[in-house]
Amino acid sequence: MRTSLTTLVLILAAFPAAAETPAPMREDAGAYLAARTAAADSNYREATGWFTRALAVDADNLQLLNGAMISAMGTGDFDTAAAHAARMAELGDRIQLGALARVAADARNGRFAEILAAQDKGASGGNLFDKLVGAWAEAGSGQMSEALEAFDTTAKMPGAALFAQYHKALALASVGDFESADEILARKEMAPLHTIRRAVLAHAQILAQLERGKDAMALLDTAFPQGQDPAADELRRRIEVGEPVTYDIAVNAQQGLAEAFYTMAVALNGEANGSFTLIHARAAAWIRPDHIEAVLMSASLLNAEGQHDLAVETYAQVPPTAPEFYLAEMGRAETLFSSGKTDAALEVMQSLAKAHPRLLAVQTAYAEMLRRQDRFEDATHAYDAAIALLEKPGPRDWGLFFSRGICHERQKHWDQAEADMRRALELSPDQPQVLNYLGYSYLELNRNLDEALSLIQRAVAAQPDSGYIVDSLAWAYFRLGHHDEALEPMERASLLEPVDPVVTDHLGDVYWAVGRKLEAQFQWRRALSFGPGEKEAERIRRKLEIGLDRVLAEEGAKPLSDVKAAQN
Repeated sequence: MRTSLTTLVLILAAFPAAAETPAPMREDAGAYLAARTAAADSNYREATGWFTRALAVDADNLQLLNGAMISAMGTGDFDTAAAHAARMAELGDRIQLGALARVAADARNGRFAEILAAQDKGASGGNLFDKLVGAWAEAGSGQMSEALEAFDTTAKMPGAALFAQYHKALALASVGDFESADEILARKEMAPLHTIRRAVLAHAQILAQLERGKDAMALLDTAFPQGQDPAADELRRRIEVGEPVTYDIAVNAQQGLAEAFYTMAVALNGEANGSFTLIHARAAAWIRPDHIEAVLMSASLLNAEGQHDLAVETYAQVPPTAPEFYLAEMGRAETLFSSGKTDAALEVMQSLAKAHPRLLAVQTAYAEMLRRQDRFEDATHAYDAAIALLEKPGPRDWGLFFSRGICHERQKHWDQAEADMRRALELSPDQPQVLNYLGYSYLELNRNLDEALSLIQRAVAAQPDSGYIVDSLAWAYFRLGHHDEALEPMERASLLEPVDPVVTDHLGDVYWAVGRKLEAQFQWRRALSFGPGEKEAERIRRKLEIGLDRVLAEEGAKPLSDVKAAQN
């Protein structure tokens, strides 16, 4: 289970070490310690239970209230979180997460005046967040002019223009001013929004309201390949046949506030710690339960934090009728896989692949899961199905051919593997993974050794800090008989991958080849300690027993001194 640093920091900051401050409730020290442990592990549900038990003994303890509030937000219970935050405020403690909890509760209940009043009193969930929330609260209070002015003011903040103008466009659309909304979204500086699915759908819906169906279709085509996103496909279909298209991204201030939370979650995702991002995504989904993207993000973040049961429950909130249901099922399968329930995960993906035979994302995910289980023959067939969906493979499709090539290689179907690897390089010539894999495969097959060296050199140039790729370079020199040249990159690879059994074993071989036999034996022993496969471990033990030269002789390989040139 992966410990969430944000939760750990927040909770442990709330609980000073016992040597400094006595446990806050002597009557139930067990609940106190259990709450700390659960919170540190991001086990939000269990932590909530223990904090609740502890608060029954010491209801006004700020440290316990803080932990209970954070844990409640992690489970998506913002009513409880807001109640804890309100009590903390009464006791004189106003923290940022408390402000977030109270905004979420007020937003869900349409209490826009309360949001503005709290901000006037200094409540803050973060500068940009406060500005977006304040503008939407103004709109919800019937002060649209003030709201638009607030969005414009926010746009002048460093780095805030994209977010502020996007929300201004949504606010305009919420009151039917689609022309002004489009004028904003069509600006050149708003182009980064085209990478955000929800923003593209919003703009396409707005264009449809303006009876600009061709423009909406063109926008959708730039972001969503035909047949690969059911929601986009349904929107295309409606436009093509002239059916009414509904604008539903943010039709009122309550939904706009949910969008503010979701926007912050998107901005934080991958930049901030997962638990802090989770709180924003959870709030968006709590304010607006049909905000499918927020539900999916929440579930994904929970899975990443090791909260598999809670993640599965969250994925289950996506109804089967939703166009994004296949994404929820893919996420559920990945969660089951992550929790060790591989058979159940593959069963979900198999059913999904049968139900959506023309969805590339589904076929690819099924193939990847099979490959991760070393079911290479089944994975090959799944990759075949995915690749068959490509009308014209492009640069971004290199990974499909690369992955199928790996499956062929593992089944010793070398001709097919080589063809797939070369096709991957045709699509994306400088992919270090493909260059390295193809080059290293040639080394293992003792074929095309000069080309192998060239391929691996290109891979190292593209990714010089990869220990595995640098190891391949050293190994290429070794196989070519250039043992002295192999030494420097081999030692560098060992520094980059200090506990990898293969890299360490290779380092021992290079040391042996250059006459440093005691160091070679030391590295082989280290390699054994790093848990190599049994076949590899047996070979290492044999080298320790009789030396590399005699092992090569037993294997029928040429002596080290005789390997001088590439063999084709």
